[in-house]
Amino acid sequence: MLPKWSAKKGSAATPSPAPRKDRSQLRVGIPKVLNIWTTHQFWIGFLRDLGIESENIIFSSETSEEQTREFGKGRGTVDCCHPVKCISGHYGELIFGLKKKIDILLSPMMYSIPSVLRGHVLDTVTCTRVMAAPENIKAGFLKESDIFNENRIIHAAPFVSLGGSPEVVTRQLYEGLKDAFDLEPEETRSAVAAGFVALHKFDAEMRRRSRQILDGCERDNKPCVLVLARPYHMDSGIGHEIEADLQAQGYPILWMQYFPIDDDLMDLIFGEEIRAGKIKSAFDISDVWTSSYSSNTNEILWAAKVAARYPWITCVIRLSSYECGMDQPTYTPTQKIVEASGTLFFKFGDLDATKPSASIKIRSETITHYLAKYSPQIIERKLAGLPLREAVSKVGT
Repeated sequence: MLPKWSAKKGSAATPSPAPRKDRSQLRVGIPKVLNIWTTHQFWIGFLRDLGIESENIIFSSETSEEQTREFGKGRGTVDCCHPVKCISGHYGELIFGLKKKIDILLSPMMYSIPSVLRGHVLDTVTCTRVMAAPENIKAGFLKESDIFNENRIIHAAPFVSLGGSPEVVTRQLYEGLKDAFDLEPEETRSAVAAGFVALHKFDAEMRRRSRQILDGCERDNKPCVLVLARPYHMDSGIGHEIEADLQAQGYPILWMQYFPIDDDLMDLIFGEEIRAGKIKSAFDISDVWTSSYSSNTNEILWAAKVAARYPWITCVIRLSSYECGMDQPTYTPTQKIVEASGTLFFKFGDLDATKPSASIKIRSETITHYLAKYSPQIIERKLAGLPLREAVSKVGT
């Protein structure tokens, strides 16, 4: 029989969309680790658009020694990166620690991540250890037997460049997740778009709230503290809530990942240097960091420049995990940039599983003392000291 080339009017031009697949009962677990801390809304938006119910998107709890002992013991793999080693506990919790089992453990290998600096730097890639962590940690659950297969859980670790174009992300996630989620190309495209909408909406709201804090500090002529750290330091088990001790003393805390980027604020901070031709834009860091490939490293250097220039940021807290090879080259440049304007700089380095409560308490008291004593002078000096920007701009790597 010959194929039917004709149809009723409009039927060929406007085919009925394929019915959506029912994924409402599918349960997806996501380890709350590494760059998930700043991209989680993308994954929520992506999964919800695929038809997965919100209550079936389960994130692991924050890192803790108890989590590692109960769920990650004997599953560790060789890696000097403490935040990566902690992932075993998150995997174990999602596999063994839930009353209702998950069907898929989604642990994306993110090659690059979104950044406000994209287009102004060479690239926004992630640390190679961080990117490869899902496969690294997976090996610890395959040593004696296939734990995923025994628990009827699919381990899905798609390679994805979230810092790239939606077209690239769609292609990568379709290839990486088509079997786990039974995906079609068009629904993947829709889910990626929904993911980015959710991510951008969340980021915008967080920056709006940060702007409210800055406006309040400016209005009341009060100081605030900026945290320079990687996304996973928001995890109480990795960053040890060091910033929370300062906030308890009445000092507003801002995280660099959500610093507001409104045009008027960027002009206040960087406008003079842009007009003088010293930098190309408010997001240009080539004056202090030429090897601008790593997304988180780039933002740390950019945030240091922001802190050095903005009058009401009188203190910077720098957090870094044990033997972080990506952080080590940035220690001196960030400190020099910040201190060039007289801004206070305190570094908590080599953070690991042990929370030195007494030491943190003493250091927090020291920081609080310096904030109370020197913040008025720092604000006054920054407001009046435009030449200080000259000194800051000369600080390089």
